[in-house]
Amino acid sequence: MGSMPEKPRHGFGSLVTGLQEVCESGRTKDLAWRRSQLKGLLRLLIEKEEEMFDVLRDDLGKHRAESYRDEAQAPLVSFPATALVVPEPLGVVLVFSCWNLPLGLALEPLSGAIAAGNAVVVKPSELAPATAAFLATNLPKYLDPRAVKVVLGGPEVGEQLMEHRWDKVLFTGSARIGRIILTKAAKHLTPVALELGSKCPCIVDRLDSKRDTQIAVNRIAGGKWSVCAGQACLAIDYVLVEEEFAPALIEVLKSTVKRFTATPECMARILNEKHFKRLSNYLKDRKVAASVVHGGSVNPKTLTIEPTILLNPPLDSDVMTEEIFGPILPIITVKKIEDSMKFVRSKPKPLAIYAFTRNEKLKSRIINKTSSGSVTFNDAVVQYVVEGLPFGGVEQSGSGQYHGKYSFELFSNKKAVFKRSFLIEFMFRYPPWDNGKIGMLRHVFNTNYVLLLLGLIGLRR
Repeated sequence: MGSMPEKPRHGFGSLVTGLQEVCESGRTKDLAWRRSQLKGLLRLLIEKEEEMFDVLRDDLGKHRAESYRDEAQAPLVSFPATALVVPEPLGVVLVFSCWNLPLGLALEPLSGAIAAGNAVVVKPSELAPATAAFLATNLPKYLDPRAVKVVLGGPEVGEQLMEHRWDKVLFTGSARIGRIILTKAAKHLTPVALELGSKCPCIVDRLDSKRDTQIAVNRIAGGKWSVCAGQACLAIDYVLVEEEFAPALIEVLKSTVKRFTATPECMARILNEKHFKRLSNYLKDRKVAASVVHGGSVNPKTLTIEPTILLNPPLDSDVMTEEIFGPILPIITVKKIEDSMKFVRSKPKPLAIYAFTRNEKLKSRIINKTSSGSVTFNDAVVQYVVEGLPFGGVEQSGSGQYHGKYSFELFSNKKAVFKRSFLIEFMFRYPPWDNGKIGMLRHVFNTNYVLLLLGLIGLRR
């Protein structure tokens, strides 16, 4: 079996040693092995699709439709020679996945780690127990159970795992736990990639046509309430809009949200009572409650919170200082849309910035004047499914990137390889030095290869 019991008697020493032995044997470097593992992942996705739908519904109350969505040049002085970069596997890597996208954020980094030739431990979130059990049961059936392991358990198991030396750790989750992971990793100088949360802003420029406004609102609503009820690191956290355009935007948002969430299964529930209480407490703040312009009702029995829109809640309130991670959408007004960039820059760098505008100059300013893991114009969240784009944060929103080829790169060491021939030797590289050699070197550094050639054949000094 590829999984481990939740509370092993003797820790994970034998598990880590076993994976190291597999790596050192060269097993995971073999191209055929990598291909077979990736094919195994594909078969898993195909053959277990219905069961995946079921476990996501069990953990998150997700509708099946929502579940379904989500290569050197060498200088002339070294001629003839070749320079290249050879990727090699890091070794044994540890992947902590999260509860809100418990399949995708386990399988995608796993595929990159396998493709790069590593042995892998996947530690799923205990907060999505059905999905965690699914991975522990099925990954050993489709992948090499000697090289790919699934470890189940809660925070204490994560702490035990981090007592060991890993060649790379990828953690997806909260900044609080991310700090703990980094602290423990420092003991072994283990490199860590962090995918953390943030308050992702959405800048909405004045849109002249009703059609543009409606399309923008569709995508804003989809990027907030249709992504695990806002419980996603890439979900829109708050909106910035000009004062004069805010009323029209809010009215269209209200009608669109009602249409999008007409039936209960259209939106996922809140994860658990702890997160429900945290979100409910935002709305209990008297000043925040006064800013509610739509929604606000909560149901502790079903762990659901109605899609809620706030207009200018206090900027020092918890709902504006903490990542919301739920179905509450504050709308903050600014005098001019250009003021929104100053607002965004005053906050920690987010995982994503969204902006809806036809103004190309504004787009350029947002790209050049703000910093974030990604910038998406005229849509939200969909950048995550674009294989050619990396996914990752910056500073407090994370470090390291994966997705598509970037997953392979994240779990690879880019080894620089330089191969030189014995055919030609340039003696101006060596002492004793004279002005002629210095001149030759200047030609090299200035890439003036014509003068270098003339000097070599004695036509110029």
